[in-house]
Amino acid sequence: MILPMNIIQIIWLLIFISAFLPILKQQRINTARVKILRLLQKKGGSQVITLIHRQEFFSFLGIPLTRFINIEDSELILRAIRLTPHDVPIDLVLHTPGGLVLAAEQISAALQKHPAKVTVFVPHYAMSGGTMIALAADEIVMDENAVLGPVDPQIGRFPAVSILKAVESKNKNRVDDQTLILADIADKAIKQVEDTVFRLLLKHMDETKAREVAQTLSKGKWTHDYPLTSDILKELGLRVSTKMPWEFYSLMALYPQPPQRRPSVQYVPLPSESREEDGRKRN
Repeated sequence: MILPMNIIQIIWLLIFISAFLPILKQQRINTARVKILRLLQKKGGSQVITLIHRQEFFSFLGIPLTRFINIEDSELILRAIRLTPHDVPIDLVLHTPGGLVLAAEQISAALQKHPAKVTVFVPHYAMSGGTMIALAADEIVMDENAVLGPVDPQIGRFPAVSILKAVESKNKNRVDDQTLILADIADKAIKQVEDTVFRLLLKHMDETKAREVAQTLSKGKWTHDYPLTSDILKELGLRVSTKMPWEFYSLMALYPQPPQRRPSVQYVPLPSESREEDGRKRN
């Protein structure tokens, strides 16, 4: 049966619209992001940079992918820092599970060299390499429930510290060459990360305290995903505040997780007046 031409045209029009709706939606989101970034920059007189990683999906297979700090991230952030005048503060918004040590080290070193004040804002979490970047800041501003994490290096699927302990607990004559090589790499990785963190902390701590904190964060005192709250970070001697401006939550809302058939979390927001009053009480 041949469908009338007008019905076929309607079907193609619907297909065309459905294909372009996601693009239009993303453009609206991007415009809203830029608006908030400009608002934050005007309010704080600073250069606002975001490093936000969300889970993404292949458009065809729907396979979830978690993004990490990579070389492309460090290249873009280093360029943003380079283009920022020396007398302009930098506000970096961090939301990341971590990533490549090399990229995190590049970003943290560039932030530490910036002459004006550097503030890192953590609305939810900044683990591993994200924590290393946060340590380069003059101040870390976190949500009261946000967390950082240890920076102990991982070799493949295993913590570097655990590899060394496993080798030390055995007779080295009975350990295969590949494991011994991994242990040698693990030992070097731990020392390198510890030295990097030590140099970052020297800006705000004396040498003894900086070395102590660097060892605590890099030598496997906790598991790699252990949540370091603002209270723990303050006990370590870091400059941490929990007075997170509400504009940063609005910004994070513009970086949504990909849509699913059924949302795993759902709620009805209270009137804006209640939220603003709650924010004033916290501050």
